[in-house]
Amino acid sequence: MSWKVVDSANAQIERRTEPWCTEAMKADWTERILPRYERSQGALMPILHDVQHAYRHVPYQAMLEIASFLGITPAEVLDTVSFYEEYTTEPVGACVIGICQSIACEVCGHQALLDHCRDSLGIEPHETTEDGLFTLLALECLGSCGTAPVALFNETLHENLTIETIDDLIAKVRQGGGDSEH
Repeated sequence: MSWKVVDSANAQIERRTEPWCTEAMKADWTERILPRYERSQGALMPILHDVQHAYRHVPYQAMLEIASFLGITPAEVLDTVSFYEEYTTEPVGACVIGICQSIACEVCGHQALLDHCRDSLGIEPHETTEDGLFTLLALECLGSCGTAPVALFNETLHENLTIETIDDLIAKVRQGGGDSEH
């Protein structure tokens, strides 16, 4: 393994003319999120969730806009985005499938489910299908060990999964009737 040196100090951020953080979003954050926290930095994660849900990722320009809105450094925003797996800097599929790989799910056959999703969708974990419909993730414990194996389809937990139930869930999303909306 080798280390790659990146000249991040001189990195150029791709920008678009319209802001990612709209005036309506900022008004909502000011009314709904900021009052819950003593310091503005406390609102960072809920705001990142809103942006992730709105755009299926957190663009770098949006990180700059969020930093400015909260009065914190862009580095603090990027540190948070890069630390937590739930945030991505590249768009994810309309349906994010997260297969739990905890010990309980491992004992109950999570690997067969993950392998089946790989084969069925033609992608590896942390990849998105070419049509942008699915992103596959291998996640750590989802906290439902008594009903293993489990997976998230977007934010909906599905328990006691089998290959057949995974196929049914994928088919529902493809038909537009499943967990394809955040």
